[in-house]
Amino acid sequence: MTELTLKTGLKLLGDKAFEKVHAGAIDLIKKRLDDPLPYFLLGVIASEHRNHGKALELFEQAATYEPRNICYIAHHAKQLSAMGRQNAAKTVADKAAKLQVDDAYIADTIGVVYSRAGYHKDAIPLFEKAVGFNPRQANFYYNLGASAQFIGDFKTAKTAYEKALNLDKSFYRAWSSLISLSKQTPDTNHYETLKSLFEAAVGDAEGQLQLGHAIAKTLEDLSRHEESLDWLLAGKKAKRSQLRYDRIVGQALLEAAKQTSATPSKPETNYAQDTPILIVGLPRTGTTLVDRILSSHPDVVSAGELNMFAELIKEETGTDSNLVMDTKTFQEAAHLDLARVGKSYIDNTKDRAGDSKYMIDKMPLNFFYAGLIHRALPNARIIALRRGAMDSCLSNFRQLFSTQYSYYNYTFDLEDTAWFYRQFDDLMSHWRATIPQDRFIEVRYEDIIFGQENQTRRLLDFCGLDWDDACMRFHENTAPVSTASSVQVRQPLYSGSIGRWKKYGDKLDGLKAALGNLAD
Repeated sequence: MTELTLKTGLKLLGDKAFEKVHAGAIDLIKKRLDDPLPYFLLGVIASEHRNHGKALELFEQAATYEPRNICYIAHHAKQLSAMGRQNAAKTVADKAAKLQVDDAYIADTIGVVYSRAGYHKDAIPLFEKAVGFNPRQANFYYNLGASAQFIGDFKTAKTAYEKALNLDKSFYRAWSSLISLSKQTPDTNHYETLKSLFEAAVGDAEGQLQLGHAIAKTLEDLSRHEESLDWLLAGKKAKRSQLRYDRIVGQALLEAAKQTSATPSKPETNYAQDTPILIVGLPRTGTTLVDRILSSHPDVVSAGELNMFAELIKEETGTDSNLVMDTKTFQEAAHLDLARVGKSYIDNTKDRAGDSKYMIDKMPLNFFYAGLIHRALPNARIIALRRGAMDSCLSNFRQLFSTQYSYYNYTFDLEDTAWFYRQFDDLMSHWRATIPQDRFIEVRYEDIIFGQENQTRRLLDFCGLDWDDACMRFHENTAPVSTASSVQVRQPLYSGSIGRWKKYGDKLDGLKAALGNLAD
C-alpha cells in the first residue's frame, strides 16, 4: 500500500476506499500512538458512516496531538456543528481562523461553521478566500451568497448565486435562493428554465424539492396562486415519500414536553439580573419581525437563532439518541438540576450578549422548551408568536426547510401541517396555564401588522424596557438575519401576507377541513 499521508488518505477516502484507509490508520497507530494523522482519517470514516460521537472523539484527538494543524481543527469544528453544538463549534472555528488559511476547502469549511452558528460577518471573509483560491467551485459561491443575503447585502448575494449557476446550471439550491431574493415579474423570470430543470430532475427528490419551491415562488409572484400550490405539491412529492412525518413520534414528543412543567418549584439562582428574551413559535409566523422590533432598542441585542438551550438540556440528560430534541431527552430533563442549566446558558451566551442588558434568543422550536426555560431561567421573558391557523399552515407549507432536521417533516403534507398546528395550539394552551403571565406572553402577528405601536408598547412593557422610537423603524436595523425573512424584515410592515390562503381558491379546502374549529 502507498504510504498513508494526509493527501493520499483523503484521496482514498474520496474514492470510498474506507477499508484500506482504516487498515493503514491502525498500522500507523501501532507504530506511534500519538501520531495525529490516523485519528483524523478514522474520524473522517466515522463521520462518513454517521457515527458522529466517535468522529468527534477522533477529530478532537487529532487536534490535541497537533494543535496547530488547521485541517484537523477545521474538521473538529465541522463535526461539532454537524451535531448541533454550534457554540462549541464556533469556539473551535475561532482557533482555526487564527491560523494561516491557504486552502479553499478549509476556508469554506470554517466559513460554514461560522454561518451555521449565525456569525455571517465572520463567515464572509472565509468564503471570499475560498472563491479566491478556487473560483471554479459553485458551492463556495453559494455559501458566500447565503451569508451575504443574511446580512442584507443582496447585491453580493445575487452576484454570488449567479456565479454559482454559471458554473453549474443544475445547482438547484442556488436557483431557489436566487428566486427568493426578489419579486419575479412577467418580463423578468426564469419560469421556463426552471420547468425544464424540474423535468430533467426526475429521480432527484432534493432537486425537485428545490426547483418546485422556486417555481411556486415565481408563480405566486405572478399571482398564479392555484398553479403555485400545484407546483409545491409536485416539488414535495418525492421527498414526502422519503421523509414521511411520524405523528406517533410527534405526539409522544409533545406530550413529553408538557410534562417538563410538572415540577412547580423554581430553582434558586444567583443571576437574577440576567433577563434573556426568548422568542418562540411556529416558523414563518412573525418571530423574526418581533426579534427585529425588540433588537432595534438600544438596550437589546439579538443573538439570532441559538440552539443553545436545547444543546444544554441534551448534554445534561446524556441521552444516547442522535437527536438533540426527542421524547427520552424531555423525560430525563424533568429530573435535571435546572439551575445549573440556566447558569450554563447565561455563561455560554455572554459573548453574544456583549454589553447589552437584554439578549434575544429567537429560536422558534424553543416553544417545546418553554416549561424548562422558565424553570431554568425564571427571569427570562418568553414571547410566543401566534398567527391565523390557515396562514400559519400555508406559510409553513410554502417554506423550504432544511431536510436535515426531521422536526420539519410535517411540512411535506398539508394534512400533517394541520395536525402539527393543532398540537402546537394545544401546547401553547398548556404553557399559558402553567407559566406566569409576567414570564410568558402570546402575541398575534396580525395585531402587530394592524396595531404596530400598540403591540410594540405591549412587547416593551412585558420585557421591562422603556419606549424607544427606533423600535417602530425596525426595518432600518442592520443586524444579520439568518432566516427566510431576511428580505422581508428589511422593509416596513405590510399586510399582504394576511389572508394569503384565500388566494388559493378551493385548493386549501382539505387543509381547512383538517384544522376543523381552528381554521380561520
